[in-house]
Amino acid sequence: MREWIPVSTSPKGRLALTAVHQFGARPFDEVTVGELAAAANVTTGALYHHFGSKLGLYAFVRGDVEQRLLDRMEGAIAASPMASDRAAAVKAALLIGFDFAVREQFLRILAEPPTGSEHDRLAEMLGASTAQASPVFGRVLAAAWRAALVAVAEGVEPQQARAALTALEFRLAS
Repeated sequence: MREWIPVSTSPKGRLALTAVHQFGARPFDEVTVGELAAAANVTTGALYHHFGSKLGLYAFVRGDVEQRLLDRMEGAIAASPMASDRAAAVKAALLIGFDFAVREQFLRILAEPPTGSEHDRLAEMLGASTAQASPVFGRVLAAAWRAALVAVAEGVEPQQARAALTALEFRLAS
């Protein structure tokens, strides 16, 4: 896992940590540059200096949060005792990723496909983890996983959203 978060007491570090919390709790469009700067106790100029824009800051923190998610999910697939049953291993990875996102309160930042990018690493990883290496299958699984996060962000109990993911049934061709 890459080390990117600067010292948390630096202006750049405070902005990054603030952005993780703000973008984790609220959709990208609802978070303002002024709110981010005020919560990090920096000027808006500091945000533009370090990240170029709100989207630059978002991409910076989204990349790290997403990498932490993918590391866990890929590890779950690789270490699954059900490696011979790829569907069970992928399902276990979906649940491990869901639990991580809920526990760390990364609901909104991970609930949407990446803003400002056509590249959806979660869908690509899920698609590549299937026997068919199907990008469409990966997109469908990623959409279901993200819908569970949105449900929690909107007030559904995490156990209910997790149960919906657990109820997913699919078969992968061998």
